[in-house]
Amino acid sequence: MNVCEAGYRVKFYTAVNLAAELAEAVQMNRLSKLEKSLSKIDLLIIDELSYLTFNRYQSEMLFQIISERSERASVIISTNLEFSQWTQLFENEMLLAALIDRVTFRSFVLNMNCSSSYRIDSTLNHD
Repeated sequence: MNVCEAGYRVKFYTAVNLAAELAEAVQMNRLSKLEKSLSKIDLLIIDELSYLTFNRYQSEMLFQIISERSERASVIISTNLEFSQWTQLFENEMLLAALIDRVTFRSFVLNMNCSSSYRIDSTLNHD
């Protein structure tokens, strides 16, 4: 966990790493401890949501974490997919609808998708 200068507690995960850590916590019988730890975080950042699919169990665990934070603490989720394409990641459509509902309630959605890659543009325009 990082603590920024303002004293906020921030935790960064890739979506896959968070799902794996949750699954491991279940196997090690320490899920409630991990959930308690995550509940103390002021800002949870979940990166790369669009690269791998999640099975039903992983989806349910991710939903639980995001749902618990809903209206209590901040979450940033980065993905290359529009919400309508999240069905490619999560197999349970009802859970997905509830997840999107919680993610978008009182939120800011920044669409930063563009036709070109920032990394490629930066490399090509490097002097």
